[in-house]
Amino acid sequence: MKFAWSNVDRLEEADIVIIGVPDESGSHSSRKGASKAPDRIRQVCGERDVFAREGIKTLAMPELSTMNKRIFDFGNVKKSEVADLVKQIVSNDKIPITIGGDHSITAKVVNATAEVINDVSIVYFDAHPDFICSTKAYHGSVFCDISESINVSRTVQIGIRAPEPEEIANLKRMNITVLTPLNVLEIGLKNSADLVIKKMSKNVYISLDMDCLDPAFAPGVSSPVPAGLSSNELIYLLKSVVSNRIIGMDLMEVCPDHDVNDSTSHLAARIIAELISSIKVKKQIPLL
Repeated sequence: MKFAWSNVDRLEEADIVIIGVPDESGSHSSRKGASKAPDRIRQVCGERDVFAREGIKTLAMPELSTMNKRIFDFGNVKKSEVADLVKQIVSNDKIPITIGGDHSITAKVVNATAEVINDVSIVYFDAHPDFICSTKAYHGSVFCDISESINVSRTVQIGIRAPEPEEIANLKRMNITVLTPLNVLEIGLKNSADLVIKKMSKNVYISLDMDCLDPAFAPGVSSPVPAGLSSNELIYLLKSVVSNRIIGMDLMEVCPDHDVNDSTSHLAARIIAELISSIKVKKQIPLL
């Protein structure tokens, strides 16, 4: 099963490449099942965002816009294979969107991207800073595992509300800019987006752990934390950042076995569609 908005059949034709990595070997969460997310997200968007009338199928478009990008769903790959694939995609000026799986996959993708592109800044959406350095190569150590590959001074974390003491110390030590959900509420969405945009370098990578959202909007995640962002707040911030063009994105930690009526998987698919619709590519096409 392919991502519903996939519309080309070859990697060479694509602007955007969807990659599934059904792996949770780097997770320490008590909730299991994140490896099921790539296929479930594809399945749910195929069921809920595709309409059929009199034998003709149509797609639900992103918000008042068309999907004028060439999108190729590469299918699923092993975690050990994703770095080489990402380097190939980025080297050919295409944008990878990786669907996990647990958040440790992000380190593989970002480090591979940084081998091709310099001065990478990260906009990192998460309930947790993932800045544990005393343990490496798991979903809570992502920032330590990528710190030498990115421009730390041009990095922002958004949605943080459940840091461990070690993570607070590391955030302060590295002087990472953090916007909590209450910060976003206090200064407002537009000011939050403007702050992030001013902070970014020209090469922006977005990493999204779905637990940045409040569990009211995304119950099916590996490590839910109350008092998070709303779905519209997240989509507004994402679309604002993406309008400046990105070099890659990932969406991690959907846990279908703990979802409610597949609402989190459907929201994940909608987030990806909204993000793609806002990406600037060199030549847009009237495909859909």
